[in-house]
Amino acid sequence: MLLANGTLNYETLYMFAYKAHRELSLLGKALTRNVYGMSDSDKLYAYYQGCSEGGREGWSQVQRFGDEWDGAIIGAPAFRWSFQQTQHLYSNIVEKTLDYYPPPCELDKIVNETIAACDAMDGKVDWVVARTDLCLLDFDISTIEGKPYSCAASRGTPAQNGTVSAKGIEVAKTIINGLHDSQGRRVYFSYQPTAAFDDAETQYNSTTGQWGLDIDQLGGEYIALLVDKNGTTLDSLNGITYDTLKDWMISGLREYYSTLQTTWPDLTPFHNAGGKVIHYHGDADFSIPTAASIRYWESVRSIMYPNQDYNSSAEALNEWYRLYTVPGAGHCATNDAMPNGPFPQTNMAVMIDWVENGVVPTTLNATVLQGENEGQNQQLCAWPLRPLWTNNGTTMECVYNQRSIDSWHYDLDAVPMPVY
Repeated sequence: MLLANGTLNYETLYMFAYKAHRELSLLGKALTRNVYGMSDSDKLYAYYQGCSEGGREGWSQVQRFGDEWDGAIIGAPAFRWSFQQTQHLYSNIVEKTLDYYPPPCELDKIVNETIAACDAMDGKVDWVVARTDLCLLDFDISTIEGKPYSCAASRGTPAQNGTVSAKGIEVAKTIINGLHDSQGRRVYFSYQPTAAFDDAETQYNSTTGQWGLDIDQLGGEYIALLVDKNGTTLDSLNGITYDTLKDWMISGLREYYSTLQTTWPDLTPFHNAGGKVIHYHGDADFSIPTAASIRYWESVRSIMYPNQDYNSSAEALNEWYRLYTVPGAGHCATNDAMPNGPFPQTNMAVMIDWVENGVVPTTLNATVLQGENEGQNQQLCAWPLRPLWTNNGTTMECVYNQRSIDSWHYDLDAVPMPVY
């Protein structure tokens, strides 16, 4: 991304941001028509599927080129780049600010105890938390303090034994609460309860026998390459505060709004062309906050249907753009911490049926891929409906719960511009 003189290579930036995908899509469709002898009047259906950075790349096309694809399947997109990449450093700054670097086993214990406490909130006890929103609202992780943890030694790290400390709880609570500036204003949101604390993983120093800071690579590379523009990664976080993170997020928003931000909310050209979107995101995503996807869906709803009430606008948007959260899932994959959770496996078939046959995916097919329920089919609810199991956990309903919906809406009052 950087030239030898430390300036941005704008050609590379724009190609990475969206232009390369556009060119490849056009070439691919032309090649397909040529190979199969299709005329210009023959209908050629085009679909896209990608997750994480691939999800951002999908949105880069949907937002710009309405007629490029008939359907896009987008998982856990890494959009809102300046916030998303800087967010990876937030957990490090929490540890540095609180001057506590928890052993990984302590944070794992907090996650597992949170899963145990919140498991039944969705109406079914199966070691899968389908209602992380209720977990956020109703569970106090301070109750985990004092519980014992134990992890065997592994290569490069010793055995970890102890009890969950007040400082460990403070680190976890501060991370979950999300980034605020020195005036207490919210800058961004964080991961849901039950998500692993991957960004907060610490490093063992065999010389001192202590756990210490391990700077997140994704966040460090972004700041060094695209903000500071003077290296390939950060080797120190000395002097970095919550306000520094805010400044990095806002400066990146300004500089990369037209390239990497990828949150343009007016999808009218895509909608008018008949396009459809299936958007999914793991409830326990540890890399990209689940709330990031919900914020974008809500931005599209409010921008495209400004004169309708909430329920009417949500219904209108769901006619062509549907968002599903995946209970227990991590980042673009299943989650070993909640092995009984489902993951969508038939998205392309569902999308084709929607586009070509008009079959609306009221709920999204998902399959349990491991654990005691391996092979079981489950259904995912379309936002803003939330899953609730009844009849002793045998029947799943998609319910409307205003309290839950409100918990996903954040006022980013520290940011002086709209954040879609």
